[in-house]
Amino acid sequence: MANTKTAKENILINERNRVRNLHYKTKLKSALKKANSAIEDKSEDRAEIVKETLKTIDKSVTKGIIHKNKAARKKSILSIKNNAA
Repeated sequence: MANTKTAKENILINERNRVRNLHYKTKLKSALKKANSAIEDKSEDRAEIVKETLKTIDKSVTKGIIHKNKAARKKSILSIKNNAA
């Protein structure tokens, strides 16, 4: 258990950040699944869904949720799948 006041405050801050990061990670994973399923089903609005997913990936990088190289990898894979479909 934390002994100092600062350590106790940091526990609260870490929990707040964990919950926020979890929200963005869940949103990102859902967007990726939605885009992948739209590409596989060859739906009419897949271009718009992919565009929104790319936007979500970029936002997660600016928030510090994922690393920029991971984001570039995800975007590249998604674009390759979309162009092939």
